[in-house]
Amino acid sequence: MSTTSLVKGARASRSTIALKLLMAVSGLVFIGYVLLHMYGNLKAFAGHDAFNEYAEHIREIGEPILPHEGALWIIRVVLLLALVVHVYAAMALWRRARQARTTPYVVKKSTGANFASRMMRWGGVALLLFIIWHLLNFTVGKVNVTGGATNDPYNLMVDSFSTWWLTLIYLAAMLALGAHLHHGVWSAAQTLGLTGTAAARLRWKRIAFVTALIISVGFSLVPIAVLAGVISK
Repeated sequence: MSTTSLVKGARASRSTIALKLLMAVSGLVFIGYVLLHMYGNLKAFAGHDAFNEYAEHIREIGEPILPHEGALWIIRVVLLLALVVHVYAAMALWRRARQARTTPYVVKKSTGANFASRMMRWGGVALLLFIIWHLLNFTVGKVNVTGGATNDPYNLMVDSFSTWWLTLIYLAAMLALGAHLHHGVWSAAQTLGLTGTAAARLRWKRIAFVTALIISVGFSLVPIAVLAGVISK
């Protein structure tokens, strides 16, 4: 192998590591956000006023240093940048994986790693589509599927989750989120060099599972409670 090939290989390896680091860091940003978002959603169990007070409070963070909704817009910009970085890194790594195997195997072997990779890829696409719908439903358009728009966050939430097919879409997205987090947290720990020993690997596998379970179940509680009539107007 020539020196040029070795240099190109080293550069490609460093670039791949950099992409994985970008995915890990941007993923950690999202985990922090969804934990806070889940906490806010669970305010619905405290009733109409508590939920709406929380929704208004997040718009007032940083006042009077920041304008009304200033901190919220900063959070949105950070999340948008993290999303762009995450999707870009994922697509770049996917293309590299395809280019690395220029000829197909005569016999395709189905491995756990391949299955997890496919789940991450298509689960990520499903989550991206869900995020777009979720923003249109609750943030951008505030479309109340049961009859018009509303500026009342609690009523919008109850009306939306009272519609069974919307709740099913939401729960399916939470299953995809749980699977994505389970594999993603583990992959991030590997990328950041936190799984060097058998004990560390076991610990991070447990952390990945618990994180995915808490977030997916936590987000699912409110729509299930609304559909069951536990949370209502």
